[in-house]
Amino acid sequence: MENVFKFIFESRRAFIKLIEELNLEQLNEVPAGFNNNIIWNFGHIVVSTQTLSYTRTGIKEGVSWVKYVDAYAKGTKPTYFVEQAEVDELKALALSTIEEIENDYKEGVFDIITAYETATYGATMNTIEDVLTTSIGHDNLHLGYAVAQKRIINNQ
Repeated sequence: MENVFKFIFESRRAFIKLIEELNLEQLNEVPAGFNNNIIWNFGHIVVSTQTLSYTRTGIKEGVSWVKYVDAYAKGTKPTYFVEQAEVDELKALALSTIEEIENDYKEGVFDIITAYETATYGATMNTIEDVLTTSIGHDNLHLGYAVAQKRIINNQ
């Protein structure tokens, strides 16, 4: 699992690097053909991994403890202009929440989870290893969307 966590961190650092190359207007712009923007894609991965790892597995109840879940959960769209303070907090959460999951993994918090099927991939998550491996794909799917959105924004 060490390599899985390493890859999650590397992917998130790549996403943070992309975000840092853009200004707030670019992060908030919804390019033609999309229903979201770069900062929404980033915020979405931050809240999704937490909810998939803790809530969907039965480790914690509800999602109210997940910061920004109402803005970035599956099925949401950008509804407000995201200011720099929120961008900075999302960048910090992108790494700190994975550190928390990694620590809880090492402590055995996820030894027994409730299995569930993901809506996006239709895959059954039986273990936290399944959840985190799928999260890597999910994170990179949204990084790919953000890269495509950046190209559109920069080519206008």
